[in-house]
Amino acid sequence: MNALDLLLRDVGHGALAWEVAVLSGCLAVAWGVCWLLGRRAPPDSIWFGRGTIDGVLFPMLALGLTYSARVGFGSFREVPLLRVAVPVLVALVGIRLLARVFTVAFPRSAFARLMERLFSWVAWIAAVLWILGLLPAVLDEMEAIRFSFGKSEISLLAIVQGVLSSGLVMVLALWVASALERQVLRDTVSDLSLRKAASNAIRATLLLLGFLFALSAVGVDLTALSVLGGALGVGLGFGLQKLAANYVSGFVILAERSLRIGDTVRVDNFEGVVADIKTRYTLIRSLSGRESIVPNEKLITERIENLSLADPKVLLSTEVGVSYDADADQVREILLEAARGAPRVIAEPGPGVQLVKFGSSALEFKLVFWIADPQNGSGAVISDVNFRVLQGLRAAGIEIPYPQQVVHEARQRV
Repeated sequence: MNALDLLLRDVGHGALAWEVAVLSGCLAVAWGVCWLLGRRAPPDSIWFGRGTIDGVLFPMLALGLTYSARVGFGSFREVPLLRVAVPVLVALVGIRLLARVFTVAFPRSAFARLMERLFSWVAWIAAVLWILGLLPAVLDEMEAIRFSFGKSEISLLAIVQGVLSSGLVMVLALWVASALERQVLRDTVSDLSLRKAASNAIRATLLLLGFLFALSAVGVDLTALSVLGGALGVGLGFGLQKLAANYVSGFVILAERSLRIGDTVRVDNFEGVVADIKTRYTLIRSLSGRESIVPNEKLITERIENLSLADPKVLLSTEVGVSYDADADQVREILLEAARGAPRVIAEPGPGVQLVKFGSSALEFKLVFWIADPQNGSGAVISDVNFRVLQGLRAAGIEIPYPQQVVHEARQRV
């Protein structure tokens, strides 16, 4: 008789009250421990999640307590409710582990959400088969289904076990990488780009080691990978060389910090702020909201203007022409005051005025000034200064002349 049949029998006889009390006590103790330990936990915590019971710790504690109660009370009498609760909690632990780790490691990945839902279905189906007592029969049937690959033969059960064990190792590797990034790199590395480079390197190393360990765990001879490595090297040398160059360039950019997240750059006349540096490409976002995806190899091999690398200050200018009757010294003071009154114009180095040309109809002045936040754009501050210049000249009664052209009519002699 399986656990479900025993549970239905006890429900009919009303003998489940003490098991409900024991299970409720286990859940209450697990909730209390999570509440005490997780009051100051960050919202992206894998152990606690966004709520007290939203992380991995609650189902793990509940599983441990419930299984201990099942073993303890099972030596005296049947405990069908606790037997049913154990596979349910095992499935919940697996689902929570995968969901929390994927949420932290890949917060915006649609593929991660798909894998999470797929594993949830597999976990709940396995739990139902376990409860119904059908899981051993299903495993035996999967072992009997075999596939031939040349001279090798492998069962469906071995394939499923390999996929699950590989997935578990990958999830644990991602968990360790995320924990190192949050607990170690955030406190020891202040530079965002350098922290991202270290995080990518740690994640790639752990995933590679986890992949090799998973292959070894399912019985794959790792020496056979030497042939695959040689084929991969040939592929990188020919068809995948651009892709490999972009990946290597990404790590070079992050390591030498020639470009950093937050820098204002200009690439092929596209100016914007470096929003993110991926291992294959760099994302540049302009002030208008447009985004440019630039391959990392381009940032290494071509000329890129970084407006924030050495000094974030940028020199801007505007020109204005006034009447020859105006006082040049008074015009100079008006222009300087217009620049000094703009909020984004910095005081050091201060603005300057140059008399650049004696035009055909006006004295032409050039006003130069500096800003320290080029990532916010230059058009708005130039417009602000021009408005202030126009107001100052009009208040002083100084004329901005129209272009004048004198046309001499030639008289034809008869």
